[in-house]
This record gives sequence, structure tokens and C-alpha cells, in this order.
Amino acid sequence: MIGLYGGTFDPVHYGHLRTALEVKEAVGLAEVRFIPCREPPHRRAPAASPEQRLALLRAALADGEPGFRIDTRELERPGPSYTADTLMSLREELGEAPLALIVGLDAFLELHHWHRWRELFERAHLLVMQRPGPEPELPAELDAALRQRFSADPAALRRHPAGCIHFVPVTQLAISATQIRAAIAAGASPRYLLPDSVWRAIRELGLYRAPG
Repeated sequence: MIGLYGGTFDPVHYGHLRTALEVKEAVGLAEVRFIPCREPPHRRAPAASPEQRLALLRAALADGEPGFRIDTRELERPGPSYTADTLMSLREELGEAPLALIVGLDAFLELHHWHRWRELFERAHLLVMQRPGPEPELPAELDAALRQRFSADPAALRRHPAGCIHFVPVTQLAISATQIRAAIAAGASPRYLLPDSVWRAIRELGLYRAPG
């Protein structure tokens, strides 16, 4: 089963990398594809360009974590990066292989606002990263989808190409790209929030510094 981890990665940090590894090991994914977004439909444009964010992601994965790879199809496609389109493209390429879209709990709670969101279940499973804390109240549309599609057994997902929702407990890492960008703009070091290779690449590219 292939895991699909999308995001702006502006910049990529340990919050992304550690949770991706935990999901891969917990579910038994053959690989995790990091899919950097070109134009996020539901948030402001990234601070770094697509090419710069791709360079940072390559720096992060340069040590060769087994099964981690980068998929650039959203960067190569003009316009907003809709997940429904990305999954359609992957299905055309991979046929009936089991696919699993990895999302955070916050993103899952907004899923019913995504473009053609019901189509996602036709093309992939959903792996929802769940951090410690109280159970959130779900919108009615998501509650109905969860009741229909919930699977407690990750092995069951490998028997079908798509359609299930599975929750994966992950380590609480309160790291955000916004926090990192703000630290750099203020002249502070973001070291230990992201790989040293990414911090070096940020400095080489001159990213996130305050203007002037």
C-alpha cells in the first residue's frame, strides 16, 4: 500500500517527517510519497516558490529513509492543486493498487469543504493522524462517512484499493512551518525543528528572512 502525504512543505520539518515515519510503520506502507502542492486551494500562497520548496524537501529526504520518495505531479500541473485530481492521476498510473491519503486531524475535520471530497473515497483510503487529546465533534457529513467507512484494522485496507478511514496515533510534535518562518524572520535559529540539511538549504536560498 502506498501512502500519499500532501502539503505545501513551506518548509518541511520534523512534524512532517516523524509523523510520516510513524504512519508508515504503524500501517505497514510500502512507501510514502510526499506530494508538494503548487497552489493550495484553501490557504494563502506559500512564502517560498514551488522550486524552492521542492529543493527543501529533497534536502530533507537526502539521507535516504527507505520508502520515502517525492512525487512532483502537483508542481507540474497548473492551477490549484486539488487532491481529487491528484488521486485521479495516480489511479490512472497505478491501477488498482491500494492507496492511502495521509491527513492530519485538523484537515480531516475540514474534509467536507474540499473540492469533490466524496470522490476521494473512490480512489484512496484515508489515514487520519490522531494526536493525544479529546475526541473532536465531527460535522454531520463526516460523521456519516466515518460510520460507513471506519476500519480499525490496517491490514483490511490492503485488501481493497480505496474506501476506508483508519486513525493512526502519532507523537505530539507542536512544530509548525509558520513558527519556523517567523523565527527565521526574527533572526532566530530554527535548528532542531527541522533537519540540518533543510536549514542549510534555507540559508543558501535566502528564504524567509525579514525584508530589508
